[in-house]
Amino acid sequence: MGTWVSGPPATSAVLRGLTSAAVLLSGVVHLQLYFEGFKNTDVAIPFLINAAAGLVIGVLLLIWRHWIPLLLAAGFGAATLGAFLLSTTSGGFMGVHEEWQGVPIWSCAIAEILAIVLAVAAWFVERRPVPTTA
Repeated sequence: MGTWVSGPPATSAVLRGLTSAAVLLSGVVHLQLYFEGFKNTDVAIPFLINAAAGLVIGVLLLIWRHWIPLLLAAGFGAATLGAFLLSTTSGGFMGVHEEWQGVPIWSCAIAEILAIVLAVAAWFVERRPVPTTA
């Protein structure tokens, strides 16, 4: 039977798992939206790239305990949320004009905010020096 992990390693593992879930959710929703009509728009390729990136980053967060997946997750969340925010402006973004309506919109926005916040939190937890016992 395995041993329990506690302290910063456990906190880091939970934060990475939650960050992974947020990034994966955003990627899956973008894939769903692609197949529900966005494949015929100017953002078709970015939506597919977003879906693939969400999958890759989500897996990397779980299997590679390095700061790079955390940076990728925060950047993914910021870039995806930023693109969505641009699409809600009066001019839209890449020919798409969105509104703050619907479950996919809100689930992605929340997931992307969580990806940013949780990735930064995990980075801080992992940067904290491990206390030594005398």
